[in-house]
Amino acid sequence: MNIIGNFIKGVITVTDKITGDDNPIEEQKEVLKNLLESAKETSFGKAYGFEDIIKNDNIQKSFKEAVPYFDYTEINEKWWHKLHEDQTDVTWPGSPDYFALSSGTTGKTSKRIPVTNAMIVSIRQAGIKQVLALSNFDLPADFFETGILMLGSSTDLIENDDHLEGEISGISASNIPSWFSGYYKPGKEIAKIEDWDQRVAKIAEKAPDWDIGALSGIPSWIELMLKEVIKKHKLNNIHEIWPNLRVFTSGGVAFGPYEKSFNALMGKPVTVIDTYLASEGFIAFQSRPETDAMKLVADNGIYFEFVPFDPKYILEDGSLSQNAPSLTLSEVETGQNYVLIISTVSGAWRYLIGDTIEFTDVERAEIKITGRTKFFLNTVGSQLSVNKLDDALQDIMKSFDIEIPEYTLCAKKYKDGFYHTWYLGTTSKHDSKEIAKKLDASLKDANKNYTVARSKALKGVKVFMVEPDMFYSWNDRNKKKGGQVKMERVMNEEKFAEWEEFVEKQS
Repeated sequence: MNIIGNFIKGVITVTDKITGDDNPIEEQKEVLKNLLESAKETSFGKAYGFEDIIKNDNIQKSFKEAVPYFDYTEINEKWWHKLHEDQTDVTWPGSPDYFALSSGTTGKTSKRIPVTNAMIVSIRQAGIKQVLALSNFDLPADFFETGILMLGSSTDLIENDDHLEGEISGISASNIPSWFSGYYKPGKEIAKIEDWDQRVAKIAEKAPDWDIGALSGIPSWIELMLKEVIKKHKLNNIHEIWPNLRVFTSGGVAFGPYEKSFNALMGKPVTVIDTYLASEGFIAFQSRPETDAMKLVADNGIYFEFVPFDPKYILEDGSLSQNAPSLTLSEVETGQNYVLIISTVSGAWRYLIGDTIEFTDVERAEIKITGRTKFFLNTVGSQLSVNKLDDALQDIMKSFDIEIPEYTLCAKKYKDGFYHTWYLGTTSKHDSKEIAKKLDASLKDANKNYTVARSKALKGVKVFMVEPDMFYSWNDRNKKKGGQVKMERVMNEEKFAEWEEFVEKQS
């Protein structure tokens, strides 16, 4: 009898019931008020009159009228750079103990985002909320006695003057509470290994010693790790070594393109739970099995705003025009793409995180990530977001019964006009022209703007098929493997030329 497991499951169930129904709209008002109160004496708070904003009857309206939008470049050049010049109380009281190095989809570390102690607490509390939400899933008691393997970036953080630097997954893992350490795998020593291949080799070596019930990480790197474990121990599937594996908390990218290849590594079904942890904070998580949408963490140190996604508001570099309107949680509706804007306990204010989302349930504040502002494919008016590209790709995988875990594309100009040029990561030997024809048809069916573009400047679709490892080698070339690194789905022509040159040299 699983006494400990039954006890933990009971505590989780009772605690989740005690917390009761929430009210995200009212929670957001309170979060904004607390943020402004906390930061009113900072340089930023004084510059934008936080004390006066708080006195207004409609704080949300006054806040957006007083404070402009910021992307990373703007807030760093105007404010955050001061944190590296020994200034305190810049955009948040005190100075941060950590900076998150955000490599994102570029493969190059380009951002140093402040992570305060308040944000560490916020991330931890959101993680606890996600654990409590497991009571909504049909999991047996013995699941709560198994380990969770978290495959993020190294926890061996870089010391830089008076703070530590690393990717957010490494910062979070280095701050796990003591009560969780017994469940946490691969453990502190292995998690410190900087070289991703060495870390995975050590995980594969220790795999038989662990009873893993859950995996957590970006799908592409989780898959590569599982393949190494399977290869080393000559297994048919991962359940031969981890029979109690029941949950995968996926994050960073949409799981859809990886579903087929991920399931091929399993011996039995695994519950996939989506998580939205960004360098700027823990944004949302899937809280119930009836949907794969994620619930915004509305009461925990992050205030959200939503800009209707309209090409006229998106500048060429992916940033926002200052005249773009923003909506509160009480004003949004389902079926509409929004650019996500956040203000946080790390001193990010009206910050363009770079993601676009769509509400599936406004009352529950449940969302899906639909893409990136920089990855919106609109060179010739096709207006394709990443979720539309993912949907078309899943249609291809189903129609041809193939696995395509990775892809990238560009609206590339040829002599006779523009073509959407796709590179698909697959071992399939199907005719690329047939796949291109099906891709074109799928996108026409799903998007009227694409259909219009195809009748004008967009001449067609070209498809090239390469080994999936080509995408991992591309990231490795940039000395960024594993962790938070994600493949860019849409490239501009300059970056795409680099990609095609790389593929040619590797072939």
